[in-house]
Amino acid sequence: MTAGEHLVPRRFGYGPDPSHHADLYAPDGSRRPGTVVLIHGGFWRARFGLEIIQDVAWDLCSRGWVVWNIEYRRVGGGGGWPDTLLDVAAAIDHLAVMNVDRSRVVAIGHSAGGHLAAWAAGRHTEGRDPSGEQGWGEDLDEAVPGRNPAVEVTGVISLAGVLDLATAAAEGIGNDAVRSFMGGDQTRRPARYAATDPLAQVPIKAAVYAVHGRGDFNVPFEQSLAYVEKARAAGQEATLVDTEGDHFTVIDTASVVWPQVVEALVDLTG
Repeated sequence: MTAGEHLVPRRFGYGPDPSHHADLYAPDGSRRPGTVVLIHGGFWRARFGLEIIQDVAWDLCSRGWVVWNIEYRRVGGGGGWPDTLLDVAAAIDHLAVMNVDRSRVVAIGHSAGGHLAAWAAGRHTEGRDPSGEQGWGEDLDEAVPGRNPAVEVTGVISLAGVLDLATAAAEGIGNDAVRSFMGGDQTRRPARYAATDPLAQVPIKAAVYAVHGRGDFNVPFEQSLAYVEKARAAGQEATLVDTEGDHFTVIDTASVVWPQVVEALVDLTG
């Protein structure tokens, strides 16, 4: 599919920064239930933007889903902890004022976007106070956009996601991308990791599909394996989709893996 075969997506702002925008893809005809939030990867760094995942947006829109492809501040462009997280929360919550179906909101994230998708779903976890010892009180005041969310993420599809931040930091994944994003490793910033690491959030209410190729040399397959094993042991609904290919096969809409991603989305949206 090419962009010319669809309506041009509409861009909306959700805040004052140049990175505070998202593109809304709306099908011409009948729509599937729910809304898909796309979160691009790039190890949380400013050199990568939402355009790297726009082919996914076009493909899903062509299949009948409304897609919200979000941008956010990244390391080197005003982002990092906590601003990147606050942006993702604000972008998702902006759906509350959009004319979209919010009964089922599925966050699909690739690489670092997989981390942000899982985190966004975990901020809804009942009984977790993000302002206390879990870490949000470390650097933030009481007015945190991540708290009391206006829009709930009901499902997650992590595509080669960084789901175990502490291990990723210790292993220096992405040329120390995690430590750069978090402001240090788990030893230096334990409260931040407690509040931000998807592995530390389990169990969460949202169902999670972790799609990951064993040939991924950017983000190890073990990141998804560790998350799903811990989540399932804690009673959370989590599914590991063990695929072929490398780090980018999972976002290649022409690959043999892509139908598995679509199948997961059908399951999560009904």
